[in-house]
Amino acid sequence: MTQIELWITAFRDALWSPYFLVILLVGTGLLMTIRLRFIQARKLGHSFNLTRGIYDHPDDPGEVTHFQALSAALSSTVGTGNIAGVATAIAAGGPGAIFWMWITGLFGMATKMGECTLAIKYREITPDGVVRGGPMYYILKGLGESKNQLVASLASPFAYFFAFCMALAPMIAGNMAQANSAADALEANFGIPPLATGLVLASLIGIVLLGGIKRIGGVAGRLIPFMAVVYAIGVLTLLFMYIDALPSVIQLIFTSAFNPQAAIGGFAGASVSDAISFGASRGVFSNEAGLGSAPIAHAAAKTNEPVREGLVAMMEPLIDTLCINTMTAFAILVTGAWTTGETGAELTSIAFGRGMPGVGGILVAIAITMFAFSTTLTQGYYGNRAVDFLWGEKAASIYRWIFVGMHVVGAVITLQLVWTLADIANGLLALPNLLTLIIMSGSIALWVKEYFSRPQIPYAELKKQEETAGSDG
Repeated sequence: MTQIELWITAFRDALWSPYFLVILLVGTGLLMTIRLRFIQARKLGHSFNLTRGIYDHPDDPGEVTHFQALSAALSSTVGTGNIAGVATAIAAGGPGAIFWMWITGLFGMATKMGECTLAIKYREITPDGVVRGGPMYYILKGLGESKNQLVASLASPFAYFFAFCMALAPMIAGNMAQANSAADALEANFGIPPLATGLVLASLIGIVLLGGIKRIGGVAGRLIPFMAVVYAIGVLTLLFMYIDALPSVIQLIFTSAFNPQAAIGGFAGASVSDAISFGASRGVFSNEAGLGSAPIAHAAAKTNEPVREGLVAMMEPLIDTLCINTMTAFAILVTGAWTTGETGAELTSIAFGRGMPGVGGILVAIAITMFAFSTTLTQGYYGNRAVDFLWGEKAASIYRWIFVGMHVVGAVITLQLVWTLADIANGLLALPNLLTLIIMSGSIALWVKEYFSRPQIPYAELKKQEETAGSDG
């Protein structure tokens, strides 16, 4: 490892130390959970109904439905983090990393609810119906409205720092890391050269990105549910074959979360600090709660109710971290693949290969390629919106081409450096967003209370009431 790589790794370790960013992330989620009175448990049923579209009003302002906004955001979160990211967390932090990943997912539900509520509250809609929203807008407007002079003075630097980081982070965490994992999986299972993978995927990404959030939402709405179901069936099949090992694996996760994990086979061992750091960082990389990326997609939802979109967004960490990540982790642990000393997509492929010889590795390769493709699409949109905020649409057009080109670069560089840079990019992105959420948590709690103080009527019933009132008149 070169001296520069050592410095980058040291900075990553300091940023994601259990005593800094992990505390800030989990602490913000805990704060939002308390202020919203455990909304992720109390109102989960209402979130399901909103996602199903029974409250959708076709005349509400926005570009996409609740489901399409959720699918677009999920296309970013359901990606290589669920396959390669979980594997790297276990390889570096041991089985205990999964416990801390669950913690970030559970509290992350409240975090994501808050940030996506703010996204609708402070979005801008142009005369031609194009939506501009996300943390750069709610930081600038939300903090800017504060009567506290110090808080108001932070609005502009926070907003522009976030937008600058959001322009960079998708290049690394949402693009290069995805390309790297897809190329690694396809080369291992089919012998496809990484450069070829990078060129083909980059071409497809460029075609879809030109269509904006509507085309991304449409593609994601079809691709993500299909791939998630196929992947889930594969994992559940594998787990059924190793069902006897599952109780001991669950016990191992909880034990290792609070005790150092000794070296076993090719696994070098891990401290509790490693488990917390890698579990939390990979969990956040996967579900993006607190990073401020998902609010950019959710800002485009067709709704007049900010709280509704926050409740829809709350589903993401549940689906991504608590469901899909857990399935991947169990597959790696029950097969004993985690002791091989491998990491990344290769480790997950080994696990599936052991449980499903001949087809397991192929399933992982296909899943990781599809997930990487969908993730990169939405991440490109996020970066594009950030550049538009900073320098305008002309610069955003140039950014799209650079973004597509960097996908090819990501496919051919080393895995460790890509994931280290991805952690740094995500960490810097989270700082202004989390501080804004903490400052505005009281306002979010008031909006939630006001929303649920009113009867929430499904659109079909509301339309029927309006028709009855019209006929009576």
